[in-house]
Amino acid sequence: MSQGAIRPAAGKPLRQRLRNFRPDAESAIRALGGPVHWMRRLRAIEDAVQQHERQLDAAWHTLALDVEDGDEFARLWRENAESWDFAEVNEWIARHNAHFPAEARLPMDPRTRDFVRINGKRYEREPLDAAWILERWPPDRSQALRVDVDDRG
Repeated sequence: MSQGAIRPAAGKPLRQRLRNFRPDAESAIRALGGPVHWMRRLRAIEDAVQQHERQLDAAWHTLALDVEDGDEFARLWRENAESWDFAEVNEWIARHNAHFPAEARLPMDPRTRDFVRINGKRYEREPLDAAWILERWPPDRSQALRVDVDDRG
């Protein structure tokens, strides 16, 4: 079998790709400084959310082992969810939502008169609260006792 049958473009010049931008001096100088503020803030948000997820998962499973009554488990888990402290991460999320479009120089969509979507999603992040917890870790003791092998590995 010839190389042309496997790779039809083999031996042919590649099509020239034109870029719709020109690098400027400001971009080069900003790049030398490392990640910009909004990038560091997004990383802090992601790290904080992951930390909360680990802590909540451990608390959910531990409570299920400590409390035998399903109704008592549900009551205690809801109380835990209501009292969980998301103040720091929610402050970062509020700053992200307020400042990200300007910091990232997010373009506007002239049709919607709103900022463009990033990978099909809006740039805003939802603050974390008790509903966020209960959606992921329901107040159901039988579910909390079920531990998948995939979750441990």
